[in-house]
Amino acid sequence: MNLILSLIVSLVVFGLIWWLISLLPLPAPVAQVVRVLFIILLILIILSAAGIIPGGYLPQIKI
Repeated sequence: MNLILSLIVSLVVFGLIWWLISLLPLPAPVAQVVRVLFIILLILIILSAAGIIPGGYLPQIKI
């Protein structure tokens, strides 16, 4: 249960950072690169939480 809460908190913090960066007036090419990097980071967080890839700094869900 503690791992699920840690994952939820990390995803909420990730979402808040994504939202704050989306408010910045970035040029279109820079904004697109930032969006792609955030999507890649989100995929890595989810894969690490599921235990598919190693990530010692992220919580791991054991079902």
